[in-house]
Amino acid sequence: MKSIRFKKKAAAFATSFAAVVAVMTTAGPAHAAEFKVTDNCDVPWITCSYGDLWLFYNTKQFAVQDGYIKSAFTTFYSNVSDHSGTSQYQGSSLTTYRYVFGNGGNGNGEYMKNNAGSVQNCARDDNYRVYYNSGYGGTSQYFAKNGPYGDCNLTDLISALHNNNASSHFG
Repeated sequence: MKSIRFKKKAAAFATSFAAVVAVMTTAGPAHAAEFKVTDNCDVPWITCSYGDLWLFYNTKQFAVQDGYIKSAFTTFYSNVSDHSGTSQYQGSSLTTYRYVFGNGGNGNGEYMKNNAGSVQNCARDDNYRVYYNSGYGGTSQYFAKNGPYGDCNLTDLISALHNNNASSHFG
């Protein structure tokens, strides 16, 4: 009697295994797309409605000279939980947008996460914090909103965050 139960279980297992193998071999490959952007508003699933945070590749001494921007930068207009970028599945395709420094100058094309030297908050109404860890954790630095005359304050990141910036959040 035991050998009959075993044979039934083995046959059921073999049938299940064959079905899984058939599905796996006939399923099409998952597709992935990766894009590089210098502004999180270029990501289709992000709604930008506030903020204006600029993160520069260089410290302020080298980022702006004689009134001209000399450093590549990235702009954010909302909370960014991971400076490396954002991904989303659309059907079976994974689409990833990676944040890079752009707009010419030193650091152009470099990945943004853990590479910023200075920050400029040009938001009219929002204060920001830049964090050491993704997900708004660890050491952070506060950046006050734009001044009353429209002046955007360019500030170096503190030593704990210089080239160690992983997320930013309005405050």
